[in-house]
Amino acid sequence: MRVKGGYSTRRRRKKVFNRAEGYRGKRKNVWRVAKQAVDRAGQMAYKGRKLKKRDFRRLWIIRINAASRLHGLSYSRFMHGLKKAGIELDRRVLAHLAVSEPDTFASLVEQAKG
Repeated sequence: MRVKGGYSTRRRRKKVFNRAEGYRGKRKNVWRVAKQAVDRAGQMAYKGRKLKKRDFRRLWIIRINAASRLHGLSYSRFMHGLKKAGIELDRRVLAHLAVSEPDTFASLVEQAKG
């Protein structure tokens, strides 16, 4: 006895084709190719979410290092000084201060030196 997919197959495939909307060539309208493309896109999106965190942390460290060196302190010595001084600011906030509020950052560097 042969059972055709019917409603459930159509519903399952429609989900994939909706996610493949905007892809070029067969990737948008051929079931096998679209399924592969959507699966790979999901894997890359998952990986990208992890990489984004890594990239931003690198950017913050670069900015903090550049700003602290203007005041005669390396990044590692600056972070060590902050820890000794009991100042618990994360790298995102420090990078923001370094870029947008240099006076506040300068006072942090002085505290880290002391």
